[in-house]
Amino acid sequence: MSEDTLILVLAIDRGAGPEPLTRHRTKAAVPFGGKYRVIDFTLANCLHSGLRQVLVLTQYKSHSLHKHLRDGWSIFNPELGEFITPVPPQMRQTQEWYAGPFDAIRQNRYLIERNRARRVLVVDGGSVYRMDYAELVRAHDETGARVTMAVRAVRGLGSSTQVGVTLDERDRVAGILPPREEKRERDVESAAEDEEHFEAMGVYLFDKAFLMAELDRIECGSIPDRDLALDIVAPLAAEQSVFGYRFGQARGRVTPDGYWCDLSTLDAYYQANMQLLRAEPPLDLYQADWNILTYQGQYPPARTVPGAVTGNEGVFVNSMLAAGTVISGGGVNHSILYPRVQVGDGAIVEASILFDGVRVGEGAHLNRCIVEKDVVIPPREQIGFDARLDRERFTLSEDGIVVVSRGAWE
Repeated sequence: MSEDTLILVLAIDRGAGPEPLTRHRTKAAVPFGGKYRVIDFTLANCLHSGLRQVLVLTQYKSHSLHKHLRDGWSIFNPELGEFITPVPPQMRQTQEWYAGPFDAIRQNRYLIERNRARRVLVVDGGSVYRMDYAELVRAHDETGARVTMAVRAVRGLGSSTQVGVTLDERDRVAGILPPREEKRERDVESAAEDEEHFEAMGVYLFDKAFLMAELDRIECGSIPDRDLALDIVAPLAAEQSVFGYRFGQARGRVTPDGYWCDLSTLDAYYQANMQLLRAEPPLDLYQADWNILTYQGQYPPARTVPGAVTGNEGVFVNSMLAAGTVISGGGVNHSILYPRVQVGDGAIVEASILFDGVRVGEGAHLNRCIVEKDVVIPPREQIGFDARLDRERFTLSEDGIVVVSRGAWE
């Protein structure tokens, strides 16, 4: 199956939703869950599904992502035909960057053509979920579909940001609607709160020959090219064999927790991380046969020590602490600390996410914050308590989450 399926991971999204976290990196490279990057979940799906021919199409501020792929994902054996290869725009025919997802596929046509695979799996590298792609491939072969798209069931009106998908009794795709139209239609129909419908997940499996024919048929620049479901798959649904694959079913080796998040806003990103701190989190990171790989520096163990001045013990409650973190007489509650974070004497960190290398000064107090990599919080600084003052200095989400970016005190 691995030799028969080529995977294209789309990592070209600027990630305007979770801005300013994407100010210095592409969305796929945004940190997640205390030690990972967002793209690690998609690549782990490829690894555990036995699909190991992976091209990662990159574009926007891709250095951080390329470095992560080199350091954390140089694990496949090229002698066995395995690879994870970043592919920025090659400009073989024009001097243009990737104009959209379909154009990214078009610009790498030569890589698809020279590969012996007979299927092409196109996935979004900016979403967090676990999925056995091998079962998707089997379902695709069983139905004889030319295109299979993964869909997830939602209840009631569902999301207002995702593409809606209608399936018939055979799970053939009968229709695809833009997010606002799909929501409006369901509003008009007064859909019951517990009524099930489907949304696209950004996972598409194409027969290679069919995809090549579509590249020939659809002229460059003739479609909006913003979303594969709307611009490519929707017109095919009425005339071609397009099937939906239901996410979270019993088939496959992943615990069917049904978790999926596209991190479309700062608040969605914050909530997705905070949910990992629940006693029973919606995303199970601890399934032994589906571990999420990543790059980790060789840092010493995390530790707590008494403060040098107060003598208070460093404490943390219901939090994630990565390697190299030191809490020196401070307190951390319901928070996620990435590697090499330092919390000073008397400092308090509550309901916050601190990226790699953050230092919190003595007596500082953070509440509901996301702090960027290597930021130094001055001693006795108060953040997350006065929305007006915080808005003048930092970025505030709709729900009042404070994002402290680099250079905030320059």
